[in-house]
Amino acid sequence: MSEIFPDRTVAGRKLDHLRAVLSDPKVERGGSGFDTIKLTHRALPELDFDEIDTSTRFLGKPLSLPLLISSMTGGDGEEIKRINQNLAIAAEELGIAMAVGSQRVMFTNEKARESFDLRPYAPSIPLLANIGAVQLNYGITAQTCQEAVDILQADGLYLHLNPLQEAVQPEGDRNFSKLLDQIKAINSALNVPVLLKEVGSGLSKQDVINGLDAGIRHFDIAGRGGTSWSRIEYHRRHEEDDDLGLIFQDWGLTTVESLIEAHEAIVSKETPAHLIASGGIRNGIDMAKSIILGADICGVAAPFLSAAQESSDAVIKKIHKFHREFRTAMFLLGCNDIKSLKGNTAFIR
Repeated sequence: MSEIFPDRTVAGRKLDHLRAVLSDPKVERGGSGFDTIKLTHRALPELDFDEIDTSTRFLGKPLSLPLLISSMTGGDGEEIKRINQNLAIAAEELGIAMAVGSQRVMFTNEKARESFDLRPYAPSIPLLANIGAVQLNYGITAQTCQEAVDILQADGLYLHLNPLQEAVQPEGDRNFSKLLDQIKAINSALNVPVLLKEVGSGLSKQDVINGLDAGIRHFDIAGRGGTSWSRIEYHRRHEEDDDLGLIFQDWGLTTVESLIEAHEAIVSKETPAHLIASGGIRNGIDMAKSIILGADICGVAAPFLSAAQESSDAVIKKIHKFHREFRTAMFLLGCNDIKSLKGNTAFIR
């Protein structure tokens, strides 16, 4: 816990983050809220397990199951390129979606662009580009956002919201003022949908309402319970006695709390919108509970990281595990397709 990772460059920061995730098991915080939800077992499901349909659609493209490999990394260096390529190959092989890590680095380091050139490895699946929303106050424009989309040939752009991470980060960008108008402008300017995403502290009901008013129709709630970016940034502190990242490591709404609030916001505004559940989803039962709570698909990141360092086959094995668990949960609930699962809170005891 005493080691400090001091690289202050944007590219170096990516490697710092990976080292922190892999060296500190307590970065995984738990407590996403899924354990508090109990589901009704059906002893007579009246289904053929092998005929259960786990397929859905996302951003106009088919998925074999409602799963997105969430944003992890991107930047210069063979390790980072290998991770992203292995993830993309696996996602394409099994027909699930994928999002890349923040692409800000490619505007400060030309060599980093290669790690985001993933369409050759994933020609048919939904791919999501990614830029920090706060960077709209630090020189990122609609043109640069479009460039991030273009290099990936992406189907959408994550604008990620990370005020806690930026507040704790030694070189954090903390001017989050008047972002909503800029988000609205970016959403209008791009040729793909903009998706708002937290990174581990959850979107509140008011956050989603504000996003809906700005024209956003896709939200990744990314609640508390998975990877703590506050704790990760603690490893990059300037001073040994700076414990701000530890004090705030469990700040925010749990994934379950955020899902409930986001769904309430959409219902209250009577505006069609789509929810991605992420933040501590660690098995297929968590996925099923997320869909029951109103999510359209589920985002998972940390469980795939070590596998992606090894090979695309290792990632495929992990995805197969999630798929089997999710199908089993559907079977034991008596659900033969996603439509019968989504929003069906009658399953909750």
